[in-house]
Amino acid sequence: MINRVVALEHIRRMRGGAQSHLMRCSDGEDYVVKFQNNPQGSRILANEMLAGALATRLGLPAPEIAIVEVSNLLIEHTAELVIHLGRGRFPCSPGSCFGSRYAWEPHPPGTRGVLAAYDFLPLDLMPRVTNLLDFAGMLVFDKWTCNTDGRQVVFVRGVAPRTYSVLMIDNGFCFNATEWNFPDAPLRGLYSLPYAYEAVLGIETFAPWLQLLERKFDKQSLAQAAEEIPREWHAQTSNTLPALLDKLERRRASVVELLRSACARSPGHFRNWTGRPGLIQFESRYREPEGWAGELSGAA
Repeated sequence: MINRVVALEHIRRMRGGAQSHLMRCSDGEDYVVKFQNNPQGSRILANEMLAGALATRLGLPAPEIAIVEVSNLLIEHTAELVIHLGRGRFPCSPGSCFGSRYAWEPHPPGTRGVLAAYDFLPLDLMPRVTNLLDFAGMLVFDKWTCNTDGRQVVFVRGVAPRTYSVLMIDNGFCFNATEWNFPDAPLRGLYSLPYAYEAVLGIETFAPWLQLLERKFDKQSLAQAAEEIPREWHAQTSNTLPALLDKLERRRASVVELLRSACARSPGHFRNWTGRPGLIQFESRYREPEGWAGELSGAA
């Protein structure tokens, strides 16, 4: 079940092409909210919601997602809740919006923490990222969903001193943004810093997520992941959601070769790649990614 909350307070405008806003909501959490009339189109909201559900099912570190109801009254009384298009300014559209829960620095229960999501870490701090191997799983995800943007992440301060964890965000350009097709290219979906892929030794490094992709996804599970997406986010165009889900189900068989192509075309990102030939064998000795809950929950 996708969490449904009501926006209560505007905090600030966020960076990015979708012109999202950070808002405090009725569950006491803060969400990065994308509106239906954002410059990238309302399908971006459907992409975010579907991609967030799929990433969670793959055991990847993703924020909790929600449908955020924003009232017309809040928009009318908040001057910052506008969309900039060219030289014009237009009010954000009220109604159902996509929300991605914002990260807080660890803090005691009942207290308010400090916002602690960093777009970038210096190279010397990357070894302190406790789930660095999850970048390999993110690449499996991005090749499967044809993310036509570079991989976007934030780094969140960990509970242990001087540690961080990586969290994947901004999935609006999965499925080729509003086009809902799959123009595959080897270098798409990569994170910019090669250090993120130091642990990739060969195709077997991707095995935990490839195994989940094979075992946990079929037409029924994909339909369940998409069933709560508000119809108004995607119904106005001809390329339908069922058709997209059907393509996703069939694309699972292509992911190994898409990964091989990406690693071969970007040796600077995969300096430890051995290039061992042969198809990967999915065996029970491959561990499931840490944090895998076994069910689609929508929570990070």
